[in-house]
Amino acid sequence: MKVTVNDSCIACGACESVCDAVFSVEDKAVVNEGNVASNEDCVKEAADCCPVNAIELA
Repeated sequence: MKVTVNDSCIACGACESVCDAVFSVEDKAVVNEGNVASNEDCVKEAADCCPVNAIELA
């Protein structure tokens, strides 16, 4: 699974609160690629709860 965060990210922290193993928020959400494969369920949940749909899954 490829995870990217687009420029609409508002750094609200929702993704980090759902899946802190993969997402960290500074100026915008950052993806820890090394942890995506073992945390796909929470990555999908984080994408679903993003208020601006900034998390893109492929």
